[in-house]
Amino acid sequence: MESVKKMVAEKPVVMFSKSKCCMCHIIKTLISSFGANLSVYELDELSNGLQLEKALLASGRRPSVPAVFIGQELIGGANEIMSLHLEGRLIPLLKKAKAIWL
Repeated sequence: MESVKKMVAEKPVVMFSKSKCCMCHIIKTLISSFGANLSVYELDELSNGLQLEKALLASGRRPSVPAVFIGQELIGGANEIMSLHLEGRLIPLLKKAKAIWL
């Protein structure tokens, strides 16, 4: 998990994804629609992607992607992000992490 922590350090919003994952695409589109500064790592396109995926699985992510970190904290996957959005709590989280300035 140390390599994952390094990748999310000092970035407001980080998402671990796979290029052919439809739920990943939906979450990327949602977060980007707010104008958020989203850093995306496509695990299937990275040389160390398998190692990163194993670290995400070891942290309890099932499935491993999408895995969204806001303010260096693992928020979760598609279900958690959509729930936060529907409850009106996603934008405040993004603001707090300085990912958006609305």
